Amino acid sequence: MSTDTPSTADQLLIDHAYRHGFIVTAKMLEVWRSRGLLPRNIPGGGLGRGKGSTSSPAPESFDLVLGLARHASRGKRPNDVALHLFDEELPVPEQTVRAAFTAAADTLTVPGDDNPDTDSDQRLDDLADHIADTGLTVTLVPARARRIDEGIARLATAAGPTWPPPQLTALDKNPGPPTATPKDAALAAAAAAVNGTMSLEDIGDLLRAMNPTATANPIAFLVETTRQDVPEFADAVLTDDGHLALGPVRDARDHLRDLAATAPLQDLARTWKTAAGVRQWALDLCDRVEEELAAGQLGEAALEWMNGRYAMAGLAVLSTLKERDRPPARHALDALVLLYQLGEFHRLDQRIPGCQWHLLASEGLLPPPVREQLQDLISRDAPLAEGGDVRPAS
Repeated sequence: MSTDTPSTADQLLIDHAYRHGFIVTAKMLEVWRSRGLLPRNIPGGGLGRGKGSTSSPAPESFDLVLGLARHASRGKRPNDVALHLFDEELPVPEQTVRAAFTAAADTLTVPGDDNPDTDSDQRLDDLADHIADTGLTVTLVPARARRIDEGIARLATAAGPTWPPPQLTALDKNPGPPTATPKDAALAAAAAAVNGTMSLEDIGDLLRAMNPTATANPIAFLVETTRQDVPEFADAVLTDDGHLALGPVRDARDHLRDLAATAPLQDLARTWKTAAGVRQWALDLCDRVEEELAAGQLGEAALEWMNGRYAMAGLAVLSTLKERDRPPARHALDALVLLYQLGEFHRLDQRIPGCQWHLLASEGLLPPPVREQLQDLISRDAPLAEGGDVRPAS
């Protein structure tokens, strides 16, 4: 049948869109179906005596047509359209959603991907040469974060009490200026993607480099001394050469592709919303701190900022500020990375039951949306301990 002549079922969808203020044609419906964005009509049976057959739209097609009319403009990538619909909780076909998340994982590329059979050590040597030759770097502290750090430092100095306080700086036995450069960060990030691991030394170096004005970084020191301080914990989560790898040691992007293909859709949806919440929280925090700086007085927002700069909450802010706009594919990649991290936390809880999850309540440790999802995850599956139920503090 020509797509210029709509079937009775398609006409129902066209009329539905028109009643909601959208112009949809039979050809548009066919294009959307060819891209996996709209399900085929459901056959109903023959009319008899050569009169053809009947069909009806799938029930979810009515809502999808309205969403497609809003988002599927000319030139828009089908994967982006699918993710926009997913964001609106519209019933996009599952295989299309998973394909869009997989495509997002595939955007994470590393030089040398075209030679996947190269020995790992040789590939890292080639990566180091490539970074040195091209000047490839990673932005460690975006300009907005640097301005906020400087503004807080000025007001804190004028106020008198030092930050961080002496009792906090005393917890770092390796104080001093960070040594990791933006080129070092680029190599560490690429190596982590290729191998799915990162050494504790590299993690500590990056934590220090991403908070360069700190006179001490207790969190970085705790990471650097994990092997000595908590050997039982280290044996459970570290490789023989001291690298962090809770899951199987392999290309981290393979982990992300597996999640895109197999994670329950409700988990993808929850983590998608958590990733959106993290971005909004980070931008709101920046706005609130800047308002305090403009008023010349440090308040709750500045304290939240300063606490977070030493931990994962601060890293989330830095990551957010690196992107002025975030396309759907980047949002999907962030959601996959977050889902991977949450899965690693869950596996950690299974290896080391209890795992001091009450520390999740510590200010600045995690972005609030991530903390909430992790608390839900751990609480749901927490084993009974001697004397009661193990649950994280609220």
